[in-house]
Amino acid sequence: MNSLALERADLALALAIREHGSLAGAAGALDVVPSVVTKRLGALEARLGQRLFDRTTRRLSVTAEGEAVCRHAKQLLEGFAALEGELGERQNELTGAVRLAATFGFGRRWLGPALAEFQAGHPGLRIELQLTERLPDLGAEGYDGALWLWAVQQRHASDWVSRRIARNQRVLAAAPSYLARRGTPASVDALAAHDCLVARENGEIHRQEYALWSLRHGRDGSTARVRVQGPLSSNSGEMVRDWCLAGHGIMLRSLWDIAPQLASGALVRVLPQYAMPDADIHWIAPWRPKTPRRVRLLVDHLAERFRGEPWKPTR
Repeated sequence: MNSLALERADLALALAIREHGSLAGAAGALDVVPSVVTKRLGALEARLGQRLFDRTTRRLSVTAEGEAVCRHAKQLLEGFAALEGELGERQNELTGAVRLAATFGFGRRWLGPALAEFQAGHPGLRIELQLTERLPDLGAEGYDGALWLWAVQQRHASDWVSRRIARNQRVLAAAPSYLARRGTPASVDALAAHDCLVARENGEIHRQEYALWSLRHGRDGSTARVRVQGPLSSNSGEMVRDWCLAGHGIMLRSLWDIAPQLASGALVRVLPQYAMPDADIHWIAPWRPKTPRRVRLLVDHLAERFRGEPWKPTR
């Protein structure tokens, strides 16, 4: 015992033998031949002065001393891994994986290119983006976070954290051909007499004939609500956008989705003084005592990338 000097490899060896239940199984896990495991285990037991595993030709069992070694070995190896991870994050090179969720439209159009740009600057980083129309249970499903079009709801306030990444508005828009045919509504109430294209997303009741649009005045902050309906609705926002471009009605859509069409004149704003509130883009994440550096830097990158609202029309 006076010459006792446990090494990390000794701890990994003991754990591998117990977990695999045989010297041969441990050898396979450690990528060495069985004779090396036998020799290393014998040397370790000799240094400790304790027998860690009882071995016969038919079976192997862990002793009480072996259980004690393995119990502490697991804790120590996890500590080594945590320390290495923290030290690695202190270096400039980011490593590891980041798992994110976002909606299909924003994920494809804006988030995907921003993530590719960030990963190109940190080649040791792996980024997985899951596109979905329903916000996952982020913590339970192993996500680092999500980019979503609303902030943390009250029922999640103690479990999630939120950061606004960029401002965004849902605005009313129509094709010039529709407005030439049906006229331009002069007030929010006038929308009720128009063909409105409704995106029924996130599990809305499909049998409901109308949708309730809540709009806020940009200058005085007043809110107006109107029931709208029309012959066309879909659970696909892209489908609604295509119908609108074809002149079939008026839609309520995020600026980030239709900025190019507004800039080109393929779509025009309707009642431009109004927009739907609560459409900003937020980073939402499960609460954790310490956010990994790779996640923090990625969120900072996204905030900087979208800070100027690149989808906002310049004219």
